Amino acid sequence: MKVDGKLNVWRTAEVVEEARHHEQAGYDGLWASESKHDPFLPLLLAAEHTDRLEVGTAIAVAFARSPMQLAYTAHDLQTYSGGRFVLGLGSQIKPHIERRFAMPWSRPAARMREYVSALRAIWAAWNEGEKLDFRGDFYTHTLMSPFFSPPPAPGGAPQVFVAAVGEAMTRVAGEVADGLLAHGFTTERYLREVTLPTVEAGLAKSGRARGDFSVSHLLLTATGRTEEELARAVDGTRRQIAFYGSTPAYRGVLELHGWGELGDELNALSKSDRDDKWEAMGRLVDDDVLHTFAVVAEPQHVAAEIRCRYGSLVDRVSFYTAYEIDAEVWEPIVQELHGT
Repeated sequence: MKVDGKLNVWRTAEVVEEARHHEQAGYDGLWASESKHDPFLPLLLAAEHTDRLEVGTAIAVAFARSPMQLAYTAHDLQTYSGGRFVLGLGSQIKPHIERRFAMPWSRPAARMREYVSALRAIWAAWNEGEKLDFRGDFYTHTLMSPFFSPPPAPGGAPQVFVAAVGEAMTRVAGEVADGLLAHGFTTERYLREVTLPTVEAGLAKSGRARGDFSVSHLLLTATGRTEEELARAVDGTRRQIAFYGSTPAYRGVLELHGWGELGDELNALSKSDRDDKWEAMGRLVDDDVLHTFAVVAEPQHVAAEIRCRYGSLVDRVSFYTAYEIDAEVWEPIVQELHGT
């Protein structure tokens, strides 16, 4: 099982330090996300100051950019990193695409399928010299002259991972992507009964096998070296589960476990005028829900718990911590997950 870290800093010196630390600590990859900052710029620094660490986005918002624009950025990072870049894409939701990015939104699963296919057509033009002639319902790319064609990238096109929760987008990942970024709001049962069978259906449509595909899980993990640290971690994790559980798009995960009514309660409370609504929402997440969504254990037991629950389901894991904790807590856990 590969273990990935999250890049949470953006200043130049801090990015370099974090990248070096993750490589020395044995992490396999380091992901940057798109929220308050561009996700690509710090990865250039991370790649420059490491030798083996994969660098990637988890996630970059696909529909905020044209496929051509993103193809250049990803191709350049693949080149600069010597073939160590992974492009993780997410769709975001309609209000953000239309009102924040002023870009078109429609049929997100179908659009993502075409988006990834367009990227592959563009990269094939640069890496293999194929004629660019991509024509779809959402994107058309038919012009690529030598002046605008970069040299082939080391290792060819970067891997593409697609973030998904629902079955439609999960199937798209299986059809056209190299991997799936499973949302933090998922469970062992949901992965086993819904996500992986849907991935398999997508892989079958594309003529591939499970060994050709990687499942990466952002795993809610609550741990602490003292009772106080563990209690703080549990409280933060409860609130994070409640936040996601209040979102109608994720209701299917709760319904699988018979917790649909909890989703209704959380959604209603999230829209209330209560000053303490986020704390109150966290209190609705009981121990059964908490332990279903998260690994809750002392540091020395975290790796064994992850292996037991997810070892046969996922290929990569990263720790989702909705609380502050020292980074060195994770280093022995990384080594144990690697079997060293």
